[in-house]
Amino acid sequence: MHIPARHALWIMMAMAAWAASQAHAQTPYVSTKVPADAGSITSIDHWLIQDSAKAQEAGEKISSPSYATKEWYPVSGRATVMAGLLENGVYKNDVFHSDNLRAVQVPDCSGNLFVTPWWYRAELVLPKQAAGRHTVLRTNGVIASADLWVNGRLVVDHGKLAGAYPVHDFEVTQWLHAGSNVLALSVQPGDPRVSLSMGWVDWNPTPPDNNMGLWRGVDVVQTGPVALSYPHVVPTLSPDLSRATLDVTVEAKNLDTVAHDSTVTGTVAGIPLQQTVHLAPGQTQVVSFTQKSNASLALDHPKIWWPVGMGDHPLYLLELSAAVDGANSDRATASFGVRSVSSNLTKQGYRQFFINGKPLLIRGGGWAPDMFLRDDPARMEAEFSYVLNLGLNTIRSEGKLENQRFYDLADRYGIMILPGWECCDKWESAAKTGGSPWDDGDMRVAADSMATEARLLRNHPSVIGFLIGSDNPPPPAISKLYVDTLRAADWTLPIISAAVPKGTPEAGPSGLKMAGPYDWIPPSYWYANKLGGAFGFDSEVSAGADIPRLEDVQRMLSAQEQEALWKYPEVRQYHASADWSTFAVLTPFDKALAQRYGAPTDLADYVAKAQLDNYDNVRAQFEAFNARMDAANPSTGVIYWMLNNAWPSLHWHLYDYYMNPAGAYFGAKKANELLHIQYSYDSHEIVLVNHTLDDAHGLQASLRVRNVDGSVRFEKHLQNIDLTGNHTKAVATLPAISGLSPTYFIELELTAADGKPVSRNVYWLSTRADVLDWAKSNWYLTPLTQYGDLTALKTLPAATSEVHATTQRDGNDDVTTVTLSVPASSKAVALFQHISIKRGAQGALALPIRWTDNDVTLWPGESIVLTARYAAQGTADPVVEVSGWNVPVQSVAAGATHSTDH
Repeated sequence: MHIPARHALWIMMAMAAWAASQAHAQTPYVSTKVPADAGSITSIDHWLIQDSAKAQEAGEKISSPSYATKEWYPVSGRATVMAGLLENGVYKNDVFHSDNLRAVQVPDCSGNLFVTPWWYRAELVLPKQAAGRHTVLRTNGVIASADLWVNGRLVVDHGKLAGAYPVHDFEVTQWLHAGSNVLALSVQPGDPRVSLSMGWVDWNPTPPDNNMGLWRGVDVVQTGPVALSYPHVVPTLSPDLSRATLDVTVEAKNLDTVAHDSTVTGTVAGIPLQQTVHLAPGQTQVVSFTQKSNASLALDHPKIWWPVGMGDHPLYLLELSAAVDGANSDRATASFGVRSVSSNLTKQGYRQFFINGKPLLIRGGGWAPDMFLRDDPARMEAEFSYVLNLGLNTIRSEGKLENQRFYDLADRYGIMILPGWECCDKWESAAKTGGSPWDDGDMRVAADSMATEARLLRNHPSVIGFLIGSDNPPPPAISKLYVDTLRAADWTLPIISAAVPKGTPEAGPSGLKMAGPYDWIPPSYWYANKLGGAFGFDSEVSAGADIPRLEDVQRMLSAQEQEALWKYPEVRQYHASADWSTFAVLTPFDKALAQRYGAPTDLADYVAKAQLDNYDNVRAQFEAFNARMDAANPSTGVIYWMLNNAWPSLHWHLYDYYMNPAGAYFGAKKANELLHIQYSYDSHEIVLVNHTLDDAHGLQASLRVRNVDGSVRFEKHLQNIDLTGNHTKAVATLPAISGLSPTYFIELELTAADGKPVSRNVYWLSTRADVLDWAKSNWYLTPLTQYGDLTALKTLPAATSEVHATTQRDGNDDVTTVTLSVPASSKAVALFQHISIKRGAQGALALPIRWTDNDVTLWPGESIVLTARYAAQGTADPVVEVSGWNVPVQSVAAGATHSTDH
């Protein structure tokens, strides 16, 4: 996949920052200094926290300047209680290793250790206030609720300050003074079963604190008499993309007890704006700028925002300020993109998205934040660089909705976002028989949550819709509440009832399916016309277990758990899923692995076979949806469940918690190449896929079918192939071939007209089919009556592989180029060669890392050139380590480094 230069620079910066963040030490507590400027927003970056069982004084005393906090814990500005305790080294053992987390979980009858409120306390240092100045505390979401105190005064109690997502502004000017002030919040315990907070279902164990805390932080806002909020731009794009009109709104609120005239001025995409409004005491008014009143609010030949692979992702800026009596009172800014989003239903009733009038196949993964909701900007940016490297164009958030930075990154990278509410806890209990019923307080929190998210998301061109339900649509009253709230916020994007094929009167049919599987099925499954097969829009689906590489398995599991992983398929694995979950055992995966590849002989053998299976299965999932994007019953979207993990896991990820790319990663990366050649398991067709909008001309394709000994049983070369943009094309069908070995290979190569490599793809297949027992399917898997036979791969003799590597310094990054060659004298194919880079011979792995390709297979006489980009660290020369299915491990120094220009 070609990455534009600007993306390469962003990725370089992201990886360097993430690597540096791993050495971060605990920051001692410091007071928050608030600037005097009107229009300033200051995040509280440091708190002191303590359990109310230890800090038993009342809020009046705890929020007074004289209160002593000798044994309190200093934490960062967006820390849950558990994250804060981890920052302070309270738990000496790695809570992510083995079942160490159990030691933290000493449940009472409710299953929750953190049953008492926790205090968050911060000192604010304010300048001498100018006349007419106002100070507002902005809470950005709290789990589960909180009492807010300032300088001994209760500002609001937890009955009114509740919910993970609502943003609330509280004016506290009257209780503040120049110098030191104290802000304290008594955060109430969280429980996603009874409050609209955050739950984890079977993704990972429940955090011991249920994520209680100020997870999105608190801001201090300084403003004059008139405050500006919620700047918003609605671009309307002409069908031919040659013109865009802009509608601009912002809320102006008079914070004073006397009336004011305020002049709102600014620019949108460089176009000047000005309007004077009269505001009564306490009045809020929406200030609108439209083309009806300002004919200049239009862009001829605008710069269009496209998803990655389809074009560039330019952004425009809105800047506004409010003045009262000639003095600056407040300011507001927002970035936005010019693009159109629409969707309709196919003849079969599935949702198809259109961006700027062009249909596209949604190819994405399900997002998971850190299990303890720790805020790590550098890691988040590195993860977006992985999404880009994987060739995905979409992230789905099923709850666990992120902050502004997440969407800013998505805008910049061209990654589409499908956010929505989560399943299986209080959020959906009103939709289920026997669930915890909602009261008026829940309805209020839900409405505030929806309004907050609408205002956060609506300017971002990356956001293409909102799912108001997940595993169930909301019941009528709640559905109406959500839809009415979105429309009141000028929401112009699709509103989707649920991730399942159910609708609501307000949102209509969802057009999505959630038919499973979530556990192991064979690659051929994806080409079926049933259940989770490649048709329609599949909102979450995968073959389940994704086994990390050996070094990560050893890092996350105890010796006993490692032995059980390969020896005892029925043993529950703490790192597979929650204890009660169906997925806590890997039995379907382990059985298939033993049947298809042979029973594992040790842990290393198990992991090696798992990498082959994960690569093969993940590639097949995305390729099947590729193949059907032009079909009569088209595939319109697929969300791999999941993109990443909240903690180290044996399930559901394209890259693991340690960001160490393995088989699943490179299988997905292969399938999602923008120009791609692939094999169809059902029709035996060779299909070319073009996810760009540009037509490709003069392509050349080579097809080879090889026996396990490497002998070619079929070969065909095709030339002068034209491939229309945003389409697929079948260019050949493999015939029945006699004399095939029980395990055989298909090797596909696609080159440009000038002979430059475009796509290369290798399959290992069995003449004995995997036979699915469709009649016994359930919501998470379809069992098999017969497994394919790939055991002949065990008989491959050792192959010879030659490795040459050099490294160049590019800014803050190292870029290592590796040439893999298999000499003609090699006894066999070099199957599934994996390349890692270490920081010196005994150093740690270079992570995160972005490869052009990996896990590659070469026959005698073939070679390939691969490159990797990663943050430069230290002075030791990088060392390239190559391993493979039948290739002895070898290490090669990556050569001297030297600088290059960007």
